[in-house]
Amino acid sequence: MPSNLPKGFSHRFLKLFHILEAILLVAITLATIAAMISEFVHVYVNREIKLTDILLMFIYLEVLAMVQQFITHGKIPVRYPIYIAIMAIARYITLGMKELDGIFVVWLSLAAFILAAATLIIRIGHHYWPYEIVTDPNKNQPED
Repeated sequence: MPSNLPKGFSHRFLKLFHILEAILLVAITLATIAAMISEFVHVYVNREIKLTDILLMFIYLEVLAMVQQFITHGKIPVRYPIYIAIMAIARYITLGMKELDGIFVVWLSLAAFILAAATLIIRIGHHYWPYEIVTDPNKNQPED
Protein backbone atom coordinates (compact mmCIF):
# COMPACT_ATOMS: atom_id res chain seq x y z
CA MET A 1 0.00 0.00 0.00
CA PRO A 2 1.52 3.35 -1.00
CA SER A 3 2.17 6.02 1.59
CA ASN A 4 0.03 9.17 1.75
CA LEU A 5 2.98 11.19 3.08
CA PRO A 6 4.67 13.76 0.83
CA LYS A 7 7.38 12.16 -1.33
CA GLY A 8 10.10 14.54 -0.11
CA PHE A 9 9.40 13.69 3.54
CA SER A 10 9.24 9.96 2.85
CA HIS A 11 12.52 10.04 0.94
CA ARG A 12 14.36 11.96 3.70
CA PHE A 13 12.85 9.77 6.42
CA LEU A 14 13.89 6.57 4.61
CA LYS A 15 17.43 7.91 4.10
CA LEU A 16 17.65 8.73 7.82
CA PHE A 17 16.20 5.33 8.69
CA HIS A 18 18.75 3.52 6.51
CA ILE A 19 21.61 5.47 8.11
CA LEU A 20 20.32 4.63 11.60
CA GLU A 21 19.91 0.99 10.56
CA ALA A 22 23.51 0.86 9.31
CA ILE A 23 24.82 2.44 12.52
CA LEU A 24 22.91 -0.08 14.64
CA LEU A 25 24.14 -3.01 12.54
CA VAL A 26 27.73 -1.85 12.99
CA ALA A 27 27.12 -1.44 16.74
CA ILE A 28 25.63 -4.94 17.01
CA THR A 29 28.53 -6.40 15.05
CA LEU A 30 31.16 -4.63 17.15
CA ALA A 31 29.43 -5.56 20.42
CA THR A 32 29.20 -9.20 19.35
CA ILE A 33 32.86 -9.29 18.33
CA ALA A 34 33.83 -7.65 21.64
CA ALA A 35 31.79 -10.27 23.52
CA MET A 36 33.44 -13.08 21.55
CA ILE A 37 36.90 -11.68 22.31
CA SER A 38 35.94 -11.42 25.98
CA GLU A 39 34.82 -15.03 25.96
CA PHE A 40 38.06 -16.18 24.31
CA VAL A 41 40.06 -14.22 26.92
CA HIS A 42 37.95 -15.83 29.69
CA VAL A 43 38.68 -19.30 28.27
CA TYR A 44 42.39 -18.50 27.88
CA VAL A 45 42.74 -17.09 31.42
CA ASN A 46 40.90 -20.02 33.02
CA ARG A 47 42.67 -22.53 30.77
CA GLU A 48 39.43 -24.47 30.64
CA ILE A 49 36.81 -24.79 27.93
CA LYS A 50 33.34 -25.69 29.15
CA LEU A 51 30.32 -26.68 27.12
CA THR A 52 28.61 -23.44 28.19
CA ASP A 53 31.49 -21.46 26.67
CA ILE A 54 31.10 -23.26 23.36
CA LEU A 55 27.33 -22.75 23.36
CA LEU A 56 27.80 -19.05 24.09
CA MET A 57 30.21 -18.77 21.16
CA PHE A 58 27.59 -20.42 18.94
CA ILE A 59 25.07 -17.80 20.07
CA TYR A 60 27.52 -15.05 19.10
CA LEU A 61 28.11 -16.75 15.77
CA GLU A 62 24.36 -16.86 15.10
CA VAL A 63 24.04 -13.15 15.90
CA LEU A 64 26.79 -12.40 13.37
CA ALA A 65 25.04 -14.65 10.83
CA MET A 66 21.81 -12.69 11.39
CA VAL A 67 23.62 -9.41 10.72
CA GLN A 68 25.21 -10.90 7.59
CA GLN A 69 21.83 -12.14 6.34
CA PHE A 70 20.24 -8.75 6.94
CA ILE A 71 23.04 -6.92 5.12
CA THR A 72 23.04 -9.38 2.22
CA HIS A 73 19.30 -9.89 1.73
CA GLY A 74 17.66 -7.04 3.63
CA LYS A 75 15.74 -9.45 5.84
CA ILE A 76 16.39 -11.98 8.57
CA PRO A 77 14.98 -15.50 8.18
CA VAL A 78 12.84 -16.33 11.22
CA ARG A 79 14.86 -19.48 11.82
CA TYR A 80 17.96 -17.55 12.94
CA PRO A 81 16.37 -16.16 16.11
CA ILE A 82 14.94 -19.65 16.71
CA TYR A 83 18.45 -21.12 16.51
CA ILE A 84 19.62 -18.54 19.03
CA ALA A 85 16.72 -19.41 21.34
CA ILE A 86 17.53 -23.13 21.15
CA MET A 87 21.20 -22.44 21.95
CA ALA A 88 20.20 -20.17 24.83
CA ILE A 89 17.93 -22.86 26.30
CA ALA A 90 20.67 -25.49 25.94
CA ARG A 91 23.15 -23.15 27.62
CA TYR A 92 20.69 -22.37 30.42
CA ILE A 93 20.10 -26.06 31.08
CA THR A 94 23.83 -26.78 30.99
CA LEU A 95 24.68 -23.91 33.33
CA GLY A 96 22.06 -24.69 35.95
CA MET A 97 21.72 -28.44 35.69
CA LYS A 98 22.49 -29.01 39.38
CA GLU A 99 20.27 -26.21 40.69
CA LEU A 100 17.30 -26.64 38.35
CA ASP A 101 14.24 -28.61 39.37
CA GLY A 102 13.77 -31.77 37.28
CA ILE A 103 10.36 -30.75 35.96
CA PHE A 104 11.74 -27.35 34.93
CA VAL A 105 14.46 -29.09 32.89
CA VAL A 106 11.73 -31.15 31.21
CA TRP A 107 9.79 -27.95 30.37
CA LEU A 108 12.93 -26.29 28.99
CA SER A 109 13.68 -29.38 26.92
CA LEU A 110 10.12 -29.37 25.62
CA ALA A 111 10.50 -25.69 24.68
CA ALA A 112 13.72 -26.49 22.76
CA PHE A 113 11.96 -29.39 21.03
CA ILE A 114 9.02 -27.17 20.03
CA LEU A 115 11.45 -24.59 18.61
CA ALA A 116 13.30 -27.31 16.69
CA ALA A 117 9.98 -28.65 15.34
CA ALA A 118 8.98 -25.11 14.33
CA THR A 119 12.25 -24.77 12.42
CA LEU A 120 11.60 -28.05 10.65
CA ILE A 121 8.07 -26.99 9.73
CA ILE A 122 9.34 -23.65 8.43
CA ARG A 123 12.03 -25.36 6.33
CA ILE A 124 9.51 -27.83 4.88
CA GLY A 125 7.12 -24.96 4.17
CA HIS A 126 9.82 -23.03 2.33
CA HIS A 127 10.62 -26.11 0.28
CA TYR A 128 7.04 -26.79 -0.82
CA TRP A 129 5.77 -23.18 -0.88
CA PRO A 130 8.74 -20.91 -1.64
CA TYR A 131 8.39 -17.14 -1.61
CA GLU A 132 7.65 -15.48 -4.90
CA ILE A 133 10.36 -13.04 -5.93
CA VAL A 134 8.77 -9.60 -6.15
CA THR A 135 10.63 -7.02 -8.19
CA ASP A 136 10.64 -3.44 -6.95
CA PRO A 137 9.56 -1.09 -9.79
CA ASN A 138 11.38 1.80 -8.01
CA LYS A 139 14.80 0.07 -8.09
CA ASN A 140 15.78 1.44 -11.50
CA GLN A 141 14.91 5.03 -10.71
CA PRO A 142 17.84 7.40 -10.11
CA GLU A 143 18.30 8.76 -6.60
CA ASP A 144 17.95 12.47 -5.85
